[in-house]
Amino acid sequence: MEIKINNRVIDESSPVFIVAELSANHKQDYNLAVKTIKAVKESGADAIKLQTYTPDTMTIDCENNYFKINQGTIWDGKTFYELYKEAYTPWEWQPELKRVAEDLGLVCFSTPFDKTAVDFLEKMDVSCYKIASFEITDIPLIEYVASKGKPVIISTGIANLSDIKEAINACKNMGNNNIILLKCTSSYPAPYEEINLKTIPDMAKRFKCLVGLSDHTLGISTPIAAVAMGARIIEKHFILDRKLGGPDAVFSLEPDEFKQMVKAVREVEKSLGKSSYELTERTKKSREFARSLFVIEDIKEGKLLTENNIRSIRPGYGLHPKYLKNVLGKKAKTDIKKGTPLSFELIN
Repeated sequence: MEIKINNRVIDESSPVFIVAELSANHKQDYNLAVKTIKAVKESGADAIKLQTYTPDTMTIDCENNYFKINQGTIWDGKTFYELYKEAYTPWEWQPELKRVAEDLGLVCFSTPFDKTAVDFLEKMDVSCYKIASFEITDIPLIEYVASKGKPVIISTGIANLSDIKEAINACKNMGNNNIILLKCTSSYPAPYEEINLKTIPDMAKRFKCLVGLSDHTLGISTPIAAVAMGARIIEKHFILDRKLGGPDAVFSLEPDEFKQMVKAVREVEKSLGKSSYELTERTKKSREFARSLFVIEDIKEGKLLTENNIRSIRPGYGLHPKYLKNVLGKKAKTDIKKGTPLSFELIN
């Protein structure tokens, strides 16, 4: 399967597509948002992702218990409206942020949370859409996004199997098969023991689509391991400095950390290679360090080869060690000096 985002091809053999999530880490400061995007580029990401919503497109301003966050999260005590008012990215910034990102060579796309956001992003001409974990059950929204004919990246953080199937079917019912699923754990931060990276190859096989990881752990080991499990996209929150604070700061990576993650991902990509038992020229050369049969004491012509004068040692210029039993007890055809690689030509 091959999916194109801008001019980037994403398939089973392409470089992993690394996405930095801006989210709320601009702290409602446009200049900080621009500075963050520039740092994203320097850190080696391929894309910057925004979120397109307002508090009013997400929820209502209500303080009854239904709308208060009380689930053991880092946001407990706030209402949904208060959280989204603090976290949203002003829409008037977004076209300009996209221009800044694209001038740097980054892909810029967004997560819409309602139809008005989709319409807004269509005017911005984004190249793909992201469906957030908590919107995976919003089938009308997914259908509307899919109807635009662009790749749809779907996070599965709160989804069971039937939710994922319904979301995929919603895209396909709109004639859109350009679907990428992201394995995700919707805990903030996410504990390692709940990540279950082994789900990635299962998702790829089960749903016959490309799969990536949207990660909310505190470090970089999980996304790196995900690449080894077959992830084709890695998404991670990015912040200039966690000391800035904010709703997502605790599980966001700082520039140096993100750069380390990108470097490690690229190294893992190279290491994965292909299924092969062929030796490279370098490893063929290294076989010279393997063991082989050598003469370890001077042997006169006609004398027997024994374990006292023949041994399997490094380097590998003599007979294969498997011939040791065959040559023991045979006679030397000529005088053989200590340190000579043993060959059949030296033996009667």
